[in-house]
Amino acid sequence: MKYIIGIDLGTSAVKTVLVNTKGEICAEASKNYSLLHEKTGYSEQNPEEWIQQTASALNELISKSDVRPEDIEGISYSGQMHGLVLLDKNHNLLRHAILWNDTRTTAQCHQLYEMIGEKRLLEITKNQALEGFTLPKLLWVKEHEPEIFDQAAVFMLPKDYLRFKMTGLIHSEYSDAAGTLLLNVSEKKWSEEICQLVGIDISMCPSLVESSECVGTINEEFSQKTGLTLSTKVFAGGADNACGAIGAGILSSGETLCSIGTSGVVLSYEERNDRDFAGKVHYFNHGKENAFYTMGVTLSAGHSLSWFRDNFAENESFEELLADINNVPIGSNGLLFTPYLVGERTPHADATIRGSFIGMDASHKKRDFTRAVIEGITFSLNESIEIIRENGKEITSIVSIGGGAKNDSWLQIQADVFNTKIIKLSTEQGPALGAAMLAAYGCGWYNSLEECADLFISSSKTYQPKLENVQVYKQLYALYKEVYYQTKDLSKKLNQFSRK
Repeated sequence: MKYIIGIDLGTSAVKTVLVNTKGEICAEASKNYSLLHEKTGYSEQNPEEWIQQTASALNELISKSDVRPEDIEGISYSGQMHGLVLLDKNHNLLRHAILWNDTRTTAQCHQLYEMIGEKRLLEITKNQALEGFTLPKLLWVKEHEPEIFDQAAVFMLPKDYLRFKMTGLIHSEYSDAAGTLLLNVSEKKWSEEICQLVGIDISMCPSLVESSECVGTINEEFSQKTGLTLSTKVFAGGADNACGAIGAGILSSGETLCSIGTSGVVLSYEERNDRDFAGKVHYFNHGKENAFYTMGVTLSAGHSLSWFRDNFAENESFEELLADINNVPIGSNGLLFTPYLVGERTPHADATIRGSFIGMDASHKKRDFTRAVIEGITFSLNESIEIIRENGKEITSIVSIGGGAKNDSWLQIQADVFNTKIIKLSTEQGPALGAAMLAAYGCGWYNSLEECADLFISSSKTYQPKLENVQVYKQLYALYKEVYYQTKDLSKKLNQFSRK
């Protein structure tokens, strides 16, 4: 039996899965690492922790699976998008990575519009200039850390740095490159025009390959760390959301995904490279060759629930925390929550907006707050679904993955708020499985990713919207959308009192 490994380099942990030719998960292992929040709005990580923890996870994966390393044919990756890793000419790390949820670059986003023009930036990159993207981070380093920028020879995205340390070779691929604001998304090449206008040498951009392309084999150093053989093929992999889509079977027109992890994502498959959403949602290259997807993002989705539990129910598991929400009526007894803990991305590109509970009174219990958090996260994702529908896309079902797919009550809330059928997968491994599927396809086990998905993916349960709930949620959703506009100015004024 042959095997492949999928590695998902997430925001808070690296997850690894070992999969055989039948699509069966034979073992999995994950390791956590820390986030660094030096100032309000800052979010960084030490990339060396990614390397150490990935090596540790792979050691554990191989050890507990009892699989011979020589039977592991290939490895591929999924990774958190937008992060900035800078290397010098000797490929030494220059600073900590600045992550996707870092919001320090508002001024640089304004500068991009001044240098390029909002319309032209959208024409080339299909996306707005947002704080989370890679190019604003590059410009921030150029302005605030010029001694580091002057030494920089190449920038990398997080999973690409991990792959470099495992192979000694530097590449990027289209699905992750699309989140930099430096890629011409339609033409699938780095934009010389943007590089020239912003003063970035295009030589800093790594060479581009397809997600399923073999880019090397495991090097000696990483072989010694993990036990993997030098002949293990390494494939480029994809951005976390592209791999999440592959791992959920979102591989043809009309298929849509809702993924609730630290952030929340609504992703819908696109075949065309010329759709125009005016920057209201993201438009990226897929991990599937010559395919695309539209995507809306809530920055603090599952993170809102984690924040609530850690601060107000630290001794409870998520299962215990959510166990009582069915005893709370729709609308959480008059309580609304907006999940803007770290700003927001879709549809409000706003780094200074902050979250709120609206409607609190002395009768509210913890379970009311819990349900309000769940409903608020779901409302925020529905804003992206609404935009996609308004642009002529029919959504008849949604595959739900991540933390939001682990609770039956939350899945029913999704069906009612989104007003569509929700599909829960039998075995849900998210982006790690998508990465593994890229390796399986790259190894030639299957003729297409669709053929691979037919074997690897199956559904276990569906949730139909309940008409009476749909009507109530429509009224609540209208109120939810008002909260942003009512609190936007207040959030800006309060920002001066935030921890600096």
